[in-house]
Amino acid sequence: MSAQSTPTAHKIVIVGGGFGGVRAALRLAGQPDVAVTLISANPGFSYYPQLYHAATGGVRSEASIPLADLFAGQPVELVQDTITVLDAENQLVVGASGTNYHYDELILALGSVTNYFGIEGLKEFSYNIKSIEGAERFKRHLHDQLAKDSHPELHYVVVGGGPTGVELAAALGDYLEQIIKQHHINAPKYQIDLVEAAPRLLPHSPEGYAARVQRRLEQSGVHVMTGATVEAETPAELRLKGKSIATKTVIWTAGVSNNPFFRNNVDHFTLAKNGRVEVNEYLEAAPHIRVIGDGANTQYTGMAQTAIYDANYVAADILRQLRGGARLKYKPKAPVSVIPVGKRWAAVQWGRLELYGFIGWILRRLADLIAYSDIESWPKAVRVWLQDARREDDCAVCN
Repeated sequence: MSAQSTPTAHKIVIVGGGFGGVRAALRLAGQPDVAVTLISANPGFSYYPQLYHAATGGVRSEASIPLADLFAGQPVELVQDTITVLDAENQLVVGASGTNYHYDELILALGSVTNYFGIEGLKEFSYNIKSIEGAERFKRHLHDQLAKDSHPELHYVVVGGGPTGVELAAALGDYLEQIIKQHHINAPKYQIDLVEAAPRLLPHSPEGYAARVQRRLEQSGVHVMTGATVEAETPAELRLKGKSIATKTVIWTAGVSNNPFFRNNVDHFTLAKNGRVEVNEYLEAAPHIRVIGDGANTQYTGMAQTAIYDANYVAADILRQLRGGARLKYKPKAPVSVIPVGKRWAAVQWGRLELYGFIGWILRRLADLIAYSDIESWPKAVRVWLQDARREDDCAVCN
């Protein structure tokens, strides 16, 4: 959709089609004297909280929505390109296509990228569910592997004891049982390991909360290994410090790092030790340049809720400036942690409040509905949300 603008319109260029970029574009779209361009390397929006579900039989449309659908009827110019160079002096960014994009205000919502920490073999042999393409590749692998042998003995290893690793490990057993039934396979022996290098799961959550999640995982049949450092992967095994695990299925959920755009344009940014960008009290990294979401070195960075919160703040601040209003400083907001651990069970941390079980799962479902409504109209959000119970497999035998 092309933006309808005038020669005097304030040009706002937003880079990144994730939660932060999409939300900022929606908040700014249609405002008087504002022209919004959203540049994304991908044509679709990935709903990260449901990628684990898409990887274990959930429908694709829950976790991936075309940007053209999200912005249908909105005065936002959508561009598919990868931004490589920032020229702050001339207020433009350059795409891999060679196109220059001039801006009056630049919002960088680039998100994070997978980090394999240079561990031998991981990039080549492990599976990754941080994109819809990765989730579907992993799903096809599970079907192919089980179908090759009617009596397989299998070992699945999820690396990373953060929320994504916990969610995937908890859902994997039920999905394997579903595949076994669909392929009419005699019940095979299999084991699911969850490997975490830190001394405990969910190292950024309270100890009691993490312990409760681990008990739930173990009750579901997941073997939890903490204090286990990955050293290498081969096609047939995962090597940990002091031991090896025979496996052909390793799912890497452990590491992320800031988008390399910032490192490649470091002359324009101040980077913290963690690689994220230092910003001021208005989320400005430099004059006319905002960094939001995973890229910013703020207190609660790395969460989808934080990216949406940042986008709302920046959009409001830009409009206040354009209208001559007083600026308000950014105040970090603690997100609510809701981690599903198997069927109809979730762990909730909401400030000092902790809830577990079915009530936690209800809250997670409501949180998903609210998150969908942050990027879509309520009717569309409800339609996507109601697809949670549907199953989808690209498998001739199952279909």
